[in-house]
Amino acid sequence: MVEPGSPMPAFRLPDSAGRELDSAELDDNPVLVAFICNHCPFVKHIAPALAGFAREYMDRGLAVVAINSNDGSTYPDDSPARMADEVRRRDYPFPYLADETQEVARAFGAACTPDFFLYDRNHRLVYRGQFDDSRPGSDTPVTGADLRAACDTVLAGDTPDPEHQKPSLGCNIKWR
Repeated sequence: MVEPGSPMPAFRLPDSAGRELDSAELDDNPVLVAFICNHCPFVKHIAPALAGFAREYMDRGLAVVAINSNDGSTYPDDSPARMADEVRRRDYPFPYLADETQEVARAFGAACTPDFFLYDRNHRLVYRGQFDDSRPGSDTPVTGADLRAACDTVLAGDTPDPEHQKPSLGCNIKWR
């Protein structure tokens, strides 16, 4: 696990349309980096709520990016070619980036999809955890409660309590 207070790793990755995004473009904003993919049932379960959450929080000043680090040659549904379709289908308002070398996932210490990393305005890690307690097949509604609480705290200029962070749960990143 990456320690709270760790700096956000620098990255430069292409989005689903081929435009490169450099993490330096995210200066002066708190940043949420979400490791997701197209095929994971845990991501599919929260995808509509994640899109709505992102729209709401981006309007409040949170920069949001998603990164797909799965091996697209072994999991073709997660290939960069299919990511653009996923953006359209899910109406994602954030850049969805392809980490084909998997170097960025390793730099972040990402382990699964979904996996959320929230950084303050100084790009120091203040939250790493789950979206909420809902899981595929459960009767628990998808609310984003855990991530919302952390983002609300950061946007208010405070730091989330690390004792209240629950690790993400999902599919392992599909490493080469």
